[in-house]
Amino acid sequence: MDTTYLVKMAQKGDEAAYLELFSQHEELIYKMAFVYVKNQDDALDVVQETAYRSFKSIKTLKHPRFFKTWLTKIAINCSLHFLRQRAKGIQLEPQNFELLQTENEDFTLSIMLEDVIDKLDSTEKSVILLRFYQDYTIKDVAEMLEIPLGTAKTVLYRALDKLRRNFREVKMNGK
Repeated sequence: MDTTYLVKMAQKGDEAAYLELFSQHEELIYKMAFVYVKNQDDALDVVQETAYRSFKSIKTLKHPRFFKTWLTKIAINCSLHFLRQRAKGIQLEPQNFELLQTENEDFTLSIMLEDVIDKLDSTEKSVILLRFYQDYTIKDVAEMLEIPLGTAKTVLYRALDKLRRNFREVKMNGK
């Protein structure tokens, strides 16, 4: 069904319409959350929290065509909130992350990429993930993160520079 129609139905209280809408984007939300929290169970918790928050606030969505953007923003906020809550608690040893795709030749590259992305601060990570993993324009990224367009561009270029430097460093240390 059409996203606009489903959003309007969900805003009127149709739970089935909301569930269909959310299920269309659930995998995207999971992948986004996983990159932040690096644990399958925690990512599933973030997906659940995203579903709850988005369901409770669906009536605040002004433009149904932006449902995916709106939902992604909620998922990022839930992920960041989860990380802040975890930071307040006892720190556990980092677990080995599970790769979403495990091609033998891509395995080392995936690990290296995870390592360098982890070195970015939360804003840089969000900009990179939204721009390159979710294919949003830099203007959309700025709107989602509620930062000026110029700031978003600066953060993007700074993050790309950090990624290049960190990737070279990881690559050199890996040899």
